[in-house]
Order: sequence, then C-alpha cells, then structure tokens
Amino acid sequence: MQIAFLVAPEGTEQVELTDPWQAVRGAGGTPRLVSTRPGRVQAFHHLDKADTFAVDRALTDTTVDEYDGLVLPGGVANPDYLRLNARAVAFAKGFFDAGKPVAAICHAPWTLVEADVVRGRTLTSWPSLRTDIRNAGGTWVDEQVRICESGPNTLITSRKPDDLKAFCEAFLDVFAGLGKKGASR
Repeated sequence: MQIAFLVAPEGTEQVELTDPWQAVRGAGGTPRLVSTRPGRVQAFHHLDKADTFAVDRALTDTTVDEYDGLVLPGGVANPDYLRLNARAVAFAKGFFDAGKPVAAICHAPWTLVEADVVRGRTLTSWPSLRTDIRNAGGTWVDEQVRICESGPNTLITSRKPDDLKAFCEAFLDVFAGLGKKGASR
C-alpha cells in the first residue's frame, strides 16, 4: 500500500502528518510526502514552527496512478495554500476520478471543496469549515470520524488532532479494503 500525503511547503499541522504517517508505516504501507515543490516542508504546532520534513516527490514529478490512497493533513495554512494551487487541487481530485480512497482531517477538506468533490457527500472537519462544505453541496456533521462511500471511492474525514487515533484506524481499515458500506464512527 503506497499512500500519498499531500502538503504545502509550509503550514501543515505536524501531528496530523506524523501520526497518520506512522500509522501507514505500522500497517506495512509506504507513505510518500508529496508537495508543490521539492525540498523540505515546514510543519507547525498550531501557530509555532515545528519540524521540517523531506519531500519525496514534487507534484510535477508524480501521478495519482502511483498511489493507492491519499491523506490530506490539516493545519489552517496548509489546505489554504493547496486550494490555491491548481496542480494540488487536480491531484486531489484525481484520486476521486480514479476511485481511490481519500482521508482528510481538520481544515484539509478546504482542498476538497476547491476540487468540487464534496457535493452529495457527508463529512466532518474543523467546525469553521461547516459553511464552506454546505455551500459546496456537502453535508457537514460533527463526528469524530466520518466514512462516506459515495460513488466509486471512499472519503474518510475527521475533525481535529484529538481524533487522530480514530481517524488513523478508520482510514487504514478503508485503505486496506476492509471498510464497510455506510459506516460512520
């Protein structure tokens, strides 16, 4: 299982990158850090700089076909940057077009709103995205984790860092092909 983690050059909430990354590794998968440019990305702990991480692949050097699924970590600045980058939006949308699972936490659904893939789906996020999701045709719920199987792929969403354990368990279950239709946790 090879999983893309799409992040901006800076602004990713570190724990929303590192916990899912370790979960993929712990399940025997291969996480790959994908960004809009090569080099290193600057993660944050809320508004404070945290660690930097090496980019495995720049968006210009990779395709959706190389991965089994996509994880979109949050942080306020990260998805705000990504949703303004046409290549990042197209990459995220490509997973939906290919019928591959996508997992997004906290503010990450902003990128999905921009990709126009939330219409008709039920998802959760950081509460401030509620109106954006509804305006994009999605249904917002306040749940720890939401698994939405609509169309050919599955979308797994979660609200915040406190939900990471449940988020990781849910997306690993789905990514491994063990998700149940209509499940919500």
